[in-house]
Amino acid sequence: MKKQKISDAVIHRLPRYYRYLDDLYNKGVVRISSSSLGGKMDITASQIRQDLSCFGEFGQQGYGYNVAELRAEIGHILGIDGGHRLIIIGAGHLGHALLQNFDFAKVGFHVDSAFDLSPALIGTKIHDVTIRSMDELDAYVKEYQPNVAVLTVPQNVAQSLASKLIAMGIRGFWNFTNVELSTQEPDVFFEDVHFVDTLLTLSYRITRK
Repeated sequence: MKKQKISDAVIHRLPRYYRYLDDLYNKGVVRISSSSLGGKMDITASQIRQDLSCFGEFGQQGYGYNVAELRAEIGHILGIDGGHRLIIIGAGHLGHALLQNFDFAKVGFHVDSAFDLSPALIGTKIHDVTIRSMDELDAYVKEYQPNVAVLTVPQNVAQSLASKLIAMGIRGFWNFTNVELSTQEPDVFFEDVHFVDTLLTLSYRITRK
């Protein structure tokens, strides 16, 4: 892989490439051109070639891309084969929905535990994921050393909880708290999910149609 600074725009397009290639792979498509792939994704062929060139040489002139090979390469770039261990903090409605409906293993994340304060949830399981007491969090993180945490907790505890988890060694956060988290620690990454932002984007588009 080339040693260069990869822009956030390219990084955010990579999962889309993987998703479309995974769909093509599952349909049995063997190869695809950059123009055909771009047509499906509403991205120009030159943009696709430029994005992929950040990571090496892919495809052949006049042949296009081997779908299985490119899917595997992008999956590797994204770390799908990296074996990340993930925990979920907050197993209420949103946390439960994520565990019930999202296939973490398919994209390379192993999750066997979630944590909550509710006595009604502690000790139950959702798809083989055990809901544990928050009192067990420190010991679990020390023993299993997860590197990603999903936060579906109240806003007023989000930052303090994130800071605690960072101090314990967690470096990646999928954040559903609607709070912009921050840290002074290096190499800690937040992906903030704001449902209202996407809904307001939709509102803008239908209003300005």
